Amino acid sequence: MAVSPEPSVQFNPEARIRVDQVGAERQPVVCIDDFLLGAGALREDAVAKKGFDNNTGFYPGLRAAAPGSYYQALQNSLPGLIERVFGIHSGQIASVECSYSLVTTRPDDLHPVQRIPHFDSNRPTELAMIHFLCGPELGGTSFYRHRDTGFEYVDAGRRESFLGALEADAKAGRLPPPGYINGDTDQFKRIASYEAAFNRLLLYRCTSLHSGNIAAGFDFDTDPVKGRLSINTFLLNG
Repeated sequence: MAVSPEPSVQFNPEARIRVDQVGAERQPVVCIDDFLLGAGALREDAVAKKGFDNNTGFYPGLRAAAPGSYYQALQNSLPGLIERVFGIHSGQIASVECSYSLVTTRPDDLHPVQRIPHFDSNRPTELAMIHFLCGPELGGTSFYRHRDTGFEYVDAGRRESFLGALEADAKAGRLPPPGYINGDTDQFKRIASYEAAFNRLLLYRCTSLHSGNIAAGFDFDTDPVKGRLSINTFLLNG
């Protein structure tokens, strides 16, 4: 059987790059519109894949490995920007995880931890990206402040305090009802929001509290053509 060629993608020299300092703690978020040339081929590649699986972690949906050509495009385009904005050089990145991702978990099936904003790691030298391969009608991503602690990010020094505050909320019966957070609640305040846009990439520290904007009436379609398709990437130290 012939092996399908990987999609040909490369950085778009006319991409529009914006760096925001969000919230009171001014954590950087990079927003790049029209990020790659050939982004449509990535969606076609996702449609052709037969390997979308239920995620074993906390991502609320299906995932499949992104192609090596995508990783190469990141490697060719982002190191200088990452060093300027985050002070992280390529030698600090030990591993990269890139996955096609589809939100498919319905609100009633969410674990309590999936109903609130989360951090991906407590290392500020680790970064996360979401590259939208869908339109704005399927929901973007927001960043949040935890009201009781005032935390907008959770590093190693804040982890125990943050988890302790969540545990206190649980004991007091203040767990959120089944559903995705999509705006202000008694526990969290939204401090920044970015719409999805086809070929828009967001880049931020893994410590930042964030969540997808999954609205009431969301369809949870498992078809990459119709669903909330993105490529989620983590740049990790270990």
